[in-house]
Amino acid sequence: MPESRLRRVAVLVLEGAKPLDVGIPAQVFTTRASMPYEVRVCGPAPGLVTGGDGLSYHVADGLDALTWADIVFIPGYRFPDRDDPPRAVVAALLDAHTRGTRLAAISTGAFALAATGLLDGKRATTHWHYTRALAAKHPGIRVDENVLFVDEGGVLTSAGAASGIDLCLHILRGDLGVAASNHAARRLVAAPYRSGGQAQYVPRSVAEPLGERFAATREWALHRLGKPLTLETLARHAAVSPRTFSRRFVEDTGHTPMQWVLRARIDMARELLERSQRSVEQIAADVGLGTGANLRLHFQRILGTTPSDYRRTFANGE
Repeated sequence: MPESRLRRVAVLVLEGAKPLDVGIPAQVFTTRASMPYEVRVCGPAPGLVTGGDGLSYHVADGLDALTWADIVFIPGYRFPDRDDPPRAVVAALLDAHTRGTRLAAISTGAFALAATGLLDGKRATTHWHYTRALAAKHPGIRVDENVLFVDEGGVLTSAGAASGIDLCLHILRGDLGVAASNHAARRLVAAPYRSGGQAQYVPRSVAEPLGERFAATREWALHRLGKPLTLETLARHAAVSPRTFSRRFVEDTGHTPMQWVLRARIDMARELLERSQRSVEQIAADVGLGTGANLRLHFQRILGTTPSDYRRTFANGE
């Protein structure tokens, strides 16, 4: 992993906070040998915070936890389009951002982040039910309702509760590398990689069995990345025409089939660079990219770095 220091995570619970939204970052980043994080759940003040869906939270820390944290998660809460967060919360989030703390909103937590003005002029998302309300209340934000999460560097937003897992795994990949992220995904029994560009939900007109069949094809492909994978091969496995497969794949994932395969191969190459001493040429062959030159080309285009530099950053991450 790039750094061995402990990273500090604060989960900021506001009134009406949604239980899943609170629990996801608290569980993903819980302190353990393989996870150099410390988590504190906090509120506008220490004590009882009334949550949503019949639950409340007794938090030990107030807003001082934001001065301690390296990253702050803001879970979704009830009536976000009606109620702004307390001024003290907005001020604390702005101060944290000024200090370089990352701010990550899950679901309707995006409204609290939007209240700071830090999303103005940036892309952001929230739960699909609230995307229009977010755009109406904060017209300076470029709201994208068709993605799972958006990473704008110091500020990150995600869609509904389940996409909070995707956002957390995305942050893990950046902090600790693909191997650590995949390890966490296995522990959570979650998909190891769903890109931020993936659609929030499948159109209702699509029959559920077909959606399941496409998911099975993606899983099948992940175990065969070192072999030739064409649009025709994937469509044949899904038992649909290449045209139907391509159209539905974009609807499901936000990527064309070949874009998705390439990203999966790059992620596999990243894990091999982190966990093995195989050469770049060997890894390129292992993941189905053919040559080291081809791997270097795609690494630079997608990640903005070289395989060698990536290995030096994330090596020995076990």
